Amino acid sequence: MRTATPLALCAALASTALLAGCGTETAGGPGSPAASATCATASPVADPSGRTWDNVSLVNRLCGPSGAPVTEFAVTNTEKEALTFTITFTLMNESGQAMDNTTRTVESVKPGQTVRRTLDTDDEPVVARERLARIIKVRTVPADEAPSGAGACPPSGIRVTADRGDAAMGLRVVGLHLLNCGSAAYAVDGYPGLQLLDEEREPVNGVQILHGTDKISTGIGGDAAPRPVTLRPGESAYANLAWRNTTGAGEAVNAPYTRVTVKAGAAPVTVTPELDLGTTGRLGVGPWTKDDTSAR
Repeated sequence: MRTATPLALCAALASTALLAGCGTETAGGPGSPAASATCATASPVADPSGRTWDNVSLVNRLCGPSGAPVTEFAVTNTEKEALTFTITFTLMNESGQAMDNTTRTVESVKPGQTVRRTLDTDDEPVVARERLARIIKVRTVPADEAPSGAGACPPSGIRVTADRGDAAMGLRVVGLHLLNCGSAAYAVDGYPGLQLLDEEREPVNGVQILHGTDKISTGIGGDAAPRPVTLRPGESAYANLAWRNTTGAGEAVNAPYTRVTVKAGAAPVTVTPELDLGTTGRLGVGPWTKDDTSAR
């Protein structure tokens, strides 16, 4: 693999404005006082629209092996409750061309706490690919409402997530997924409860939430009558969300966050299906339907 020289990287970084400064790597290796003196300093990095993130900072540093960049980021919780951060990065080559996107999640950051991470992982070594990074999106949800990852099952015994969805000709469909990861049966009946939230996690008003996706379009799943569903451990169910992002008169509505209540009395889970509702003011939701492929 060809390794870029520090001077070549400085030129590339200058064109993308990702570093406050460049220098050559000195002896001592990454993290040593000598090496740290020539590394760039962290600063807020703008997304392509020019926005900066005041609670996430990123630095591409010339401290890796043979001058290859090491990308580090830090999240700071400036709110009064524990938060889970999900950050989306665009990875670029040394010429500043976007190559692909990747996400990282930092769970349960306490109020006032700053947590630092490297973008590298054991199975996805960014350094080995000699790429730089830019932050393009940050999502934060209260830690006690964050979707649980693939680790330990939450105390509720259920895991709620949203998939990436499908889009065609202005029609959007996203699936909500409910997994029974506990040790007892879990029963649901009807439609999930939804509350739409804006970028600041404030309620979005003026959007009709319709029972049945056939109110939006037919043949996309979610138009059947609700029926009781009992999930044994390891089984799952889904409920489709459907909308059109048509834009006409009025102000377009974007709701990045959705608080999902699986059934009455259940604790809400906040997912990020990124609802770009245009000016339609309508969102269709299908009933919980058992996923017959999920049984162990």
